[in-house]
Amino acid sequence: MTFFKKKSLGQNFLIDKRIVNKIIDMGKIESSDVIIEVGPGNGILTQEILNKKPKNLTVIEKDERLISILKEKFKNKINIINEDMMKVSYQSLLQQNLIIFGNLPYNISTQILVKWIKVKNLNKFCKKLILMFQKEVADRIIAKSNTKNYGRLSVLSNWNMDVEKIIDIEPESFNPPPKVRSTLLTFVPKDKYFTLKNPNNLEHITNIFFNQRRKMVRKPMKFLFKNFNEVSKQLSINLDLRPQNLDHKTYYKICEIYEYLTS
Repeated sequence: MTFFKKKSLGQNFLIDKRIVNKIIDMGKIESSDVIIEVGPGNGILTQEILNKKPKNLTVIEKDERLISILKEKFKNKINIINEDMMKVSYQSLLQQNLIIFGNLPYNISTQILVKWIKVKNLNKFCKKLILMFQKEVADRIIAKSNTKNYGRLSVLSNWNMDVEKIIDIEPESFNPPPKVRSTLLTFVPKDKYFTLKNPNNLEHITNIFFNQRRKMVRKPMKFLFKNFNEVSKQLSINLDLRPQNLDHKTYYKICEIYEYLTS
C-alpha cells in the first residue's frame, strides 16, 4: 500500500526490525503489563508488542488513514484512541504495570514529554517509558550541569524520572528518512523524588532561568524573589554563575522556596 506521510504530523515511520527488536527488549513485557503505544504508525512495533502477549494494548493515533490500516491489521486485538496525543488525558489511562512506548513526532516531542512528567502519581502505575526523540532533543534531556546542552528539559526530566540513553538511530531506519538522527531513551519513574506542590512551578522557574541562559542567575533570582540575596545565601548560590552551572537539585530547592513564599 502506498502511503504518504502528513507533514503537519511530523510522521517518520520506523521500518528497521533491528531497532524494533531493541525497543521490545528494553520493554521486557510481561503478561500482566498494560501497554500504551503513542504514534503506532503502520503497526510494525504494535505487532511485536502483541507477540509478547501483554494484558492489553492501547494505541493513540491522530491520522484517520493510519487508523484504517491499524483496524484492518489488528481487528479487536488492540484498543484505538483516535485523538491528538497532546489532547489525550493520560491520567485517565493509568493502570498498574503500565509501559508507554512512543515514536514521538519531532515537532511536539518535548511537549508530550513534559505532559507525562506532570501526570500525577505516574510512579504508582507506570513501570517505564521507552521513547524516541530527535538526537538533539535527547542530548538536552540527558545533559548534565556545566555542559552546553544542559537546560530546562534535563531539570524537568530528572525531577521524577531516571533517564537512560539506549541507542542512536540513523535516518535510514525510517520511511521517509528524517534529516536528523534519532535517539532511544528510557524513563523510569522514581519512587522517591523532590516533593513539589505543582510541577508547573518547576516548569515556570526553569523557563525563567534558561530563557536567558547567558545571563547571570542574579537576574532570574531577582525576578522570582524580593529577598533574592537571602534565598541565594540559604541555597549557597553564587549569583555570578550562569543557569547551566546550577545542578538539578538546586532548581528543585529554588522551586520549593518559591512555592512556600507564593502559597
